[in-house]
Amino acid sequence: MNFELMANSFPLLLAGAAITVEITAMSVTFGLLIGCMIGIARLCSIKPLRYFANVYVDFIRGTPLLVQIFLVYFALPNIIGSRVDPFVAAISACSINSGAYVAEIFRSGIMSIDNGQFEAARSLGLNYRQTMIQVILPQAFKNVLPALANEFIVLLKETSISGYIGLNELTRGGDIIRSITYDPMLPLFGVALIYLVLVVILSSLVKKLERRLRSNERH
Repeated sequence: MNFELMANSFPLLLAGAAITVEITAMSVTFGLLIGCMIGIARLCSIKPLRYFANVYVDFIRGTPLLVQIFLVYFALPNIIGSRVDPFVAAISACSINSGAYVAEIFRSGIMSIDNGQFEAARSLGLNYRQTMIQVILPQAFKNVLPALANEFIVLLKETSISGYIGLNELTRGGDIIRSITYDPMLPLFGVALIYLVLVVILSSLVKKLERRLRSNERH
């Protein structure tokens, strides 16, 4: 076991971790936007919009993320006539995938709000859009925050499939080190440890946000 070679290879894991964090952060942002819109669309009275949202959620949740990223990276270029960058493909697939699960989370959160909230807002002169943005969604977000945090943790770990399209994220970095050192133990242990640290950091940030939201409610 060449510890010096392992130590020299460690920056590769950190570089891969940085890519993993970038993909996760951008996918979470876009996934939240997509999920919020799709979740509202699934509850709206416009049938074509509701039908599209239902088909979207059913298709994305019914197919593996690996197949979706292959569709974006390998199949989409045949349609648009140009190559898709692996980083863009990873973010696109992860965002679209996360959006479907976030949509269901938001939909359940919206449905958990008492109808009296809708009626009170409308009686104050707020239209449907204003009611959703100013009254319903903030309350729904507080209710579903733990479920959203769990989805983001899952997404963080699922970014490991980006290595299949040649992106040197954290897991692929561990595979490269393993192929160089011929040691399956330390590189994989290092990958697992970094993932664990990232999950702990994300969980602690969510807990701080939950405490702040509860504190705001008391005030």
